[in-house]
Amino acid sequence: MDKISDDRVMDDPAVEVRVIGGPKGKGLFAVKPFKAGDVIFEERPLVCCQFAWNAAYGYLACDFCMRPLEGAQENVRRLTGKKDLVLPYPQCCPTNKESHTQCPSCGVQYCSTICKDQAWNLHHRTLCLQSHSRNVNHPLEQLNETWKYMHYPPETASVMILARMIATVQQAEDPASALNMFMQFCHRTVNEEEAIAHKLLGEQFRRQLEVLRELISLALYSDIVHQWLLPDGFQSLVALVGTNGQGVGTSPFSEWVRKVSELELPTDDKQQLDSFIDKVYEDLNEEVGSFLNSEGSALYALQSVCNHSCDPNAMPSFPHSNFQLAMCAVRDIAPGDEILISYLDECVLERSRHSRLKLLRENYIFTCHCSKCETQAGDLDVTSEDESDDEVEDDGGG
Repeated sequence: MDKISDDRVMDDPAVEVRVIGGPKGKGLFAVKPFKAGDVIFEERPLVCCQFAWNAAYGYLACDFCMRPLEGAQENVRRLTGKKDLVLPYPQCCPTNKESHTQCPSCGVQYCSTICKDQAWNLHHRTLCLQSHSRNVNHPLEQLNETWKYMHYPPETASVMILARMIATVQQAEDPASALNMFMQFCHRTVNEEEAIAHKLLGEQFRRQLEVLRELISLALYSDIVHQWLLPDGFQSLVALVGTNGQGVGTSPFSEWVRKVSELELPTDDKQQLDSFIDKVYEDLNEEVGSFLNSEGSALYALQSVCNHSCDPNAMPSFPHSNFQLAMCAVRDIAPGDEILISYLDECVLERSRHSRLKLLRENYIFTCHCSKCETQAGDLDVTSEDESDDEVEDDGGG
């Protein structure tokens, strides 16, 4: 058992990793009790990257921590198309543009010099050196554009997170240890026991994967990551991100809403504010639907150990409007209980068992046997019209 008590979590041992065998391999278990709403642990990712199309559509976020770079008012004006929309209580806007900065060489934007320096020391020194003479024909630019036209929104991964993983290993003081750190994540391309393969590794994507492998090899090859850039190694790398990537979403407007909701206001002012917020959300829904946030994907050491359940007792959130993940209990958890999250979003959880199993098999190469699925085992294995394949999407898991 591996008790976790460092700065990723809390001062006292709150959770521990246990080897549980079978297809799950490991699980995360509570050492102390938690009430519904409690934060079980917080952690920063090993690596994080904004989605390619999300960035292309103008969702401005720090290239390191995903903190929004737009002000809340700018954000809703852009998304609603209403250039004269004014948000009251501007003091509640979370964006501090005075702290914003950028890489002097390539122009990548950050929310602070702290993030700029941390990115440089982690992976950007390698990627930025590649970008000094960057143009549309540069392998990294081709890699990003190729990925975009292979994977349209809604996105659940980004090939550039692979580039950041490679650069992180190359820049590490101990590259072998850094490589091993990433390989601790599940990186199976298939589940031999159930003859399941990850959906990104199917025959229809074979040529696409080879193109991506050639481009990333051309841009970032080094001996230390040689195995990752062989055909089988690259497939395992794609599977690693596909099965472990956790979606990250940040929004200056959502943060503004949270802050104004905490204001002590007269009843009439509070009602007017609530009506105003409801109207803005209606306008946003009409224009952009669910595409409200700056979105990306990240790899988390603890979150990735949490197994899936269609009836989870915990849920990841991003209360700091950046990539810092907080795992929160959604119901009481006793010492010894396994911490279970959903790899699917809330809408998908309400759909049929057949739809859930199909998604989990395609994205996470396992068949779910949670209490909810076992209870519904006798249900008809049908997918209704409103549960069509292209409407069902995953939210990132462990």
